[in-house]
Amino acid sequence: MTQPSPLVLLAGMMCDGRLFKHMPPHIYLPITGHDTVEAIATDVLQNAPETFALGGLSMGGIVAMEVIRQAPDRITHLALMDTNCEAESDRVKAFRQPQIERALGGGLQSVMRDEMKPNYLADGPNRAKVLDLCMDMAMILGHDVFAAQSNALRDRPDQKDTLKNWCKPTLILCGEDDRMCPLHRHTLMAELMPQATLTVVPNAGHLPPLEQPDVTRTAIERWLH
Repeated sequence: MTQPSPLVLLAGMMCDGRLFKHMPPHIYLPITGHDTVEAIATDVLQNAPETFALGGLSMGGIVAMEVIRQAPDRITHLALMDTNCEAESDRVKAFRQPQIERALGGGLQSVMRDEMKPNYLADGPNRAKVLDLCMDMAMILGHDVFAAQSNALRDRPDQKDTLKNWCKPTLILCGEDDRMCPLHRHTLMAELMPQATLTVVPNAGHLPPLEQPDVTRTAIERWLH
């Protein structure tokens, strides 16, 4: 079996390419250079191959949906992992600015440790190790990236119509215990795209590529081929 086109992967908020270290061969493109989803997606398209398979997790999935909105003909396959196709809720928006101010004031580590990372993962033997990696990725990226990504997420567009118009091979994958982007968000996306395959990963939370890499990799390989 041959991969139909190069695979581009987009990581979640405050994550880098190490999120996908166990995944099939791919091109990792950062989503750290702008403060709107639209501008990030344009940057991805400028740096990606002419045609490619596209996968994104969490914020990476949100950017991936904007990429297919801007240039659907360039993408051959779509994988949306632990993500959300809807605009930011008012409830979540209310938390953004205080978090940004704390991070810019020197409190990025506490924001990540106390408010975000506890919601990321399912319980399991590798939880502490994965959390340490998540913290290292976040601290290397730094507070300016946190602020820009937070603003991009806050102001992101609703993409339900984009998904309704998408008819190419699609994988929707989520951790069974994901509290940040629960299963119902993924069943919604599956309803919008009847051609999609929905895969729920047991014993995983928000980061299946790190929590259950073998299951996630197998799902991605099946989707590509």
